[in-house]
Amino acid sequence: MTTLVRGRCWAKEHPLAVDAALAAAVLVCMVTSSFVEPYAHDGGPRWGTRTPGTLSVVLMLLGAAALVFRRRAPRIVLAATGAVSVLDLVTGEFRGAVVMSAVIALYTVAATTDRPTTWRIGAVTITGLTGVAMLAGPLPWYAQENLGIFAWTGMATAAGDAVRSRRAFVDAIRERAERAERTREEEARRRVAEERLRIARDLHDVVAHHIALVNVQAGVAAHVMDKRPDQAKEALSHVRDASRSALNELRATVGLLRQTGDPEAPTEPAPGLARLDDLVDTFRHAGLPVEVTCGDAAAQLPAGVDLAAYRIIQEALTNVQKHAGSGAKAEVSVVRVGPNVEVTILDDGAGEKNAGEKNAGDRKPSTGESEGGGHGLLGMRERVSAVNGRCTAGPRYGGGFRVHAILPVTSKPVSPAEGGTA
Repeated sequence: MTTLVRGRCWAKEHPLAVDAALAAAVLVCMVTSSFVEPYAHDGGPRWGTRTPGTLSVVLMLLGAAALVFRRRAPRIVLAATGAVSVLDLVTGEFRGAVVMSAVIALYTVAATTDRPTTWRIGAVTITGLTGVAMLAGPLPWYAQENLGIFAWTGMATAAGDAVRSRRAFVDAIRERAERAERTREEEARRRVAEERLRIARDLHDVVAHHIALVNVQAGVAAHVMDKRPDQAKEALSHVRDASRSALNELRATVGLLRQTGDPEAPTEPAPGLARLDDLVDTFRHAGLPVEVTCGDAAAQLPAGVDLAAYRIIQEALTNVQKHAGSGAKAEVSVVRVGPNVEVTILDDGAGEKNAGEKNAGDRKPSTGESEGGGHGLLGMRERVSAVNGRCTAGPRYGGGFRVHAILPVTSKPVSPAEGGTA
């Protein structure tokens, strides 16, 4: 098998040498057949009863030499071999040998062109050679040699067309396999990109939320350290709890990047609205009053919708904590409306950089961020889009900020009219 493969590789690399060997083999066959009388008196072939003339030998050499270039110029070679075959037939020294070169050339043309062209050229060649043999050849028109020319040229045309069809079929299968492989690779790259984006969102939400709380509590501890040490200790305790929670969530998120079989893979489920009270408590401990209206809207939500709702609330409250100013209050509402869950976060921030001004860069859909801006609202919109929902965010009339997200619980798409306005 290895030898056969090597031989095929060598033949593909040296086509001219292969054609030269084929031409030599055809020449040997033509010369040999010219010395044989196929129908002797005793019913069998006989050697030495006839000898080819000089013209016939020259025509054999020309026909065989033309086959060396059959792949480079198949139609020209067919014309050349057809011409020497006709000349051999009309000179009266018919031996049927030179026609063999035309048969090989016709097969080559049929194997390298399309089917309509193959049969047009084949019909002309078959009709021409057979007609010349019958009308101008030295034998009677009904002789078996004349019918042999018709048969051999017809089989050459059919065989060449069959080989071409098989090659086209194999090439089509190979192309489909390569295209399917490329499609699988592109799908794998797309899924990797989506997973990286999802992990980046989780990391942003975790870091922004907990670091904001740590920053606030650390500022409180520094402010009351000398006068009210008990309150400073409480603030530092909240710093410790927030940092521990951040580390745990970071460990769980980064654990998603582990390879299969790595130890210590995360087993804690992704956060959802079931942990909403714990999330809100962290903000309340940080000094942000938060009112929550949820009820049973969080029951039996799809995992993706549950996580998206939790992260939206987390990011919105983090923005309130960071930008709404002192004395701000927040309201969180999670309501089931038909096939959707509507999540609304309101605040009445009126600080130096109030809720209507905070994170302004995120509210610019053209850029997604501005100088000094973050990616919080852009991340919200991407999370909502990932579950085929809608998200609007913007200043409230009279001050404050509003974030409103519609997340479909079922496969029913959210209509534009349900999206609301900022």
